[in-house]
Amino acid sequence: MTKNPVTPAGYVALVAELKQYREVIRPGIVRDIEEARAHGDISENSEYEDAKERQSHAEGRIKELEGRVAASEIIDVTRLTNAGRVVFGSTVTIESTTTGETRTWRIVGEDEADVDKLMISYKSPIGKALIGKNKGDEVVVQAPSGNQGWEILEVEYK
Repeated sequence: MTKNPVTPAGYVALVAELKQYREVIRPGIVRDIEEARAHGDISENSEYEDAKERQSHAEGRIKELEGRVAASEIIDVTRLTNAGRVVFGSTVTIESTTTGETRTWRIVGEDEADVDKLMISYKSPIGKALIGKNKGDEVVVQAPSGNQGWEILEVEYK
């Protein structure tokens, strides 16, 4: 089984989503199906068909979440001692070698990645380029718009 690295917060979010599907969404869909069946002939009942479609999607998501939770490997970066080294879970401040623009990213698992929250996957081009590097190193990121150079200014484990 392939391990799914996650931060402690990411694991909590996965478990919470699974609980939501099992305890709220699934029972709600079952009620909708029962209600639609009560209306009589289900062969031409759009409410029934809609509920069955939602049930199929929900059951698929539950199976996916169960697999991700079972394969989760929780990595708590606050317990690591990798002074200045970029690792899974670390927060990295980088500066463009061409424009001087600075960005701060937290490197997380695929399930947690959210650019709007400044969290990128360790499998993303920039995540791959940063992992294993140290404060002060320069990295080249292969981006669709061309190669980008970045210098690692700060690495934090929070």
